[in-house]
Amino acid sequence: MNKKLLDTIKRLSDVESFKDVCHQQAQNHPMPSVDVLGEIVQLIRAILFPGYFGNANVNSNTMLYHIGVNVEKLHSLLSNQIKAGMCFDSHDEDKVCSLMDNDANEKATQFIAQLPLIRERLHTDVIAAFNGDPAAKSFGEVIFCYPSIRAISNYRIANTLLKLNVPLIPRIISEMAHSETGIDIHPGATIGDFFTIDHGTGVVIGETAIIGNNVKMYQGVTLGAKSFPLDENGNPIKGIQRHPRIGNNVIIYSNSTILGTITVGDGAVIGGNIWVDADVPAGAKIVQRK
Repeated sequence: MNKKLLDTIKRLSDVESFKDVCHQQAQNHPMPSVDVLGEIVQLIRAILFPGYFGNANVNSNTMLYHIGVNVEKLHSLLSNQIKAGMCFDSHDEDKVCSLMDNDANEKATQFIAQLPLIRERLHTDVIAAFNGDPAAKSFGEVIFCYPSIRAISNYRIANTLLKLNVPLIPRIISEMAHSETGIDIHPGATIGDFFTIDHGTGVVIGETAIIGNNVKMYQGVTLGAKSFPLDENGNPIKGIQRHPRIGNNVIIYSNSTILGTITVGDGAVIGGNIWVDADVPAGAKIVQRK
């Protein structure tokens, strides 16, 4: 190896060079792995949608074995990743990472126990996508082909983990869907049943957004915040409501932007390319005027 490369290696390995971009995990435990979390998401999809993801040859005769093998593997991988996330997030030097095993195992078990409910809710999302798109020929086509199902699956997985107080992992999982589909749903958002996003690319749903049942969105829709209240030090105040509340049976067409802590009432329709920063009454139709 030539001298220039050796010098570069030394510079990149110097503590002053990497201290601000390299997290040193307590007791040298491994950090969360994006690759392993990707495997976990694929396992969960294979459990929730047997045959559509993972082993394509699964059938009713092999289902119990298929689910059992995947659940056992999922519990092991997820426990380790939850522990890594907890260790990464811990700011208490007295809380030893090696003592987090039981907590991580219990959270993984609690998450897996929620998979039947997650499947039920995703089934409503598949129905909504199928009923809302004349081009859809079957539920199977929706599951195989529609990016919204992948994004919403990741959201419902991440949201469940977040409710179990699992740090960091939910955000990584939601950002995986963002990279895969172009749909950005924060795991902290609250989303009801029969939710669908047609096409999907460019949709952004913020952390404190609340979405009711039977809501349909099109590509490019943003549910965002207007501004951030600051504390006495000039930093954004976290943990407060910043995003819109969307009622039941609402349709939001492409490239519309809805900002702030406003309410869009039940049954409202927001036309395409509309900027909304005030409450919308139930049943209202907001469209561009010529």
